[in-house]
Amino acid sequence: MKITNYGKSRSRRFRSLLVILGSAMGLLLGACSTPKNISYFKDVPDTVRQKMVDLATYSTPVIQADDILQVTIQTLDPASTALMNQQNQPTWPAAGASGAAVPNTANIPGYLVDKEGYVTLPLVGKIMAKGKTTAAIQEEIRTKAAEFYKDPVVNVRFSNFKVTVLGEVTKPSTYVMPNEKVTLLDALGMAGDLTIYGKRENVLLIREVEGKKEFVRFNLNSSNLFTSPYYYLQQGDVVYVEPNKSKVVSTDAARLRNITIVTSVLTLLVVIFSRVNF
Repeated sequence: MKITNYGKSRSRRFRSLLVILGSAMGLLLGACSTPKNISYFKDVPDTVRQKMVDLATYSTPVIQADDILQVTIQTLDPASTALMNQQNQPTWPAAGASGAAVPNTANIPGYLVDKEGYVTLPLVGKIMAKGKTTAAIQEEIRTKAAEFYKDPVVNVRFSNFKVTVLGEVTKPSTYVMPNEKVTLLDALGMAGDLTIYGKRENVLLIREVEGKKEFVRFNLNSSNLFTSPYYYLQQGDVVYVEPNKSKVVSTDAARLRNITIVTSVLTLLVVIFSRVNF
């Protein structure tokens, strides 16, 4: 009878330890589990039926002080405009293609818009650029250049239209965009897309408006993204991808270490209780 009671008591201890060990292992595995919200635009039906979404209205960006403009004038005689176009020659590697950081303003090729909003060009002189689009100032430059060149073709674009992408993306960096019409998805694509740990339902956009910071949240799981007035980015925008819970837990070295130690101790106790008679 004593042997039977001892066997039952030992069996109960063994089962209790197994339960504790299983709970610890469950916590460990749960900490490393991946989230379900990984796919983009989950509200779009996975059928042949189409879903139409109206795009947000695009507003052409205007030139501001300290912007850098690439201004080129082409004529039948390239030598006559060589001085004008020489300022646009890059002296730094293109950022974005290789993930290189954007150089400082002093190294970006082009013509700087001064604090008063003027851009100064050879022969053409000073032109008020602040508050105007590149298309508008392009026509002004063409009109003035026609006084010195025959049938000039003028092109104006931003040299420093840059967007910064930070957080849980493959290549966080500051990128110079190839054109002015840039979307949030364009910026994320240049950064190599979100990692598996990126929080897709809470992407943050930081924008400076008249000396103040504006914060906007996006949900990449929803197609409503395309209707947001912030879908098209502006010069100097910052996109931040927040890490999800799995990333936070996986980088908590202390917590993982403690779980590992507890699991090891419980495993050792199970072995002891299963082999030693008390």
